[in-house]
Amino acid sequence: MPPDGTPAPADDDGEGGGFTGIPFAALDFYEDLEADNSRAWWQPRKDIYRDTVRAPMTALAAALEDEFGVAKVFRPYRDVRFSKDKTPYKTHQGVFTATAPGTGYYVAIDAAGLSTAGGCYSLTSDQLARLRSAIDDDVRGVELENIVARLAGAGFTIGGDRLKTHPRGYPADHPRIGLLRHRSLTARLEHGCPEWVQTPAALDRVRESWRAVTPLVEWLTQVVG
Repeated sequence: MPPDGTPAPADDDGEGGGFTGIPFAALDFYEDLEADNSRAWWQPRKDIYRDTVRAPMTALAAALEDEFGVAKVFRPYRDVRFSKDKTPYKTHQGVFTATAPGTGYYVAIDAAGLSTAGGCYSLTSDQLARLRSAIDDDVRGVELENIVARLAGAGFTIGGDRLKTHPRGYPADHPRIGLLRHRSLTARLEHGCPEWVQTPAALDRVRESWRAVTPLVEWLTQVVG
């Protein structure tokens, strides 16, 4: 699934107006939440979350929509039904634009700052089989290999869930065994908290990052979509 699970639609409450930046108060909010992730702490600070976190991220999502498609703003609540960790709130605010099931563009804010990413976050067994078949192909697989290498060279961290051994049906000495081990595949860029995060320039930085990761997103969309 995408980074935060099933995304919820952005609230239609006027938050999607002009993007002016993400205040550092949003980072402070998550730093404090990490220290006390409880309903007692959250309830009297819901307005702070709405105004300093959700409103600017919703505005950012709206500003990216023309180029990348409709973005979804995740809810702040964790699904703790099957988790040993029962803390009720996510310690980050994510936005996701899907280009295929489980695949697309991502941007988030947390205590450490802003991050951007793209890739496939959750694949069905059929999608994973198509991905591995494409990686095995000497044309499509080399395309992906080159895309990933360029992103790594540009400072992106290549991540995703990986097998510790080679997948069944593929030799351990396959020339692209590293890619074949992936059960999900993402490229992520950590921006931190430079001053521009608080300004409208943050929109340009996110857009630039998403454009950089577009070759990966488009390749994955064509294969697993």
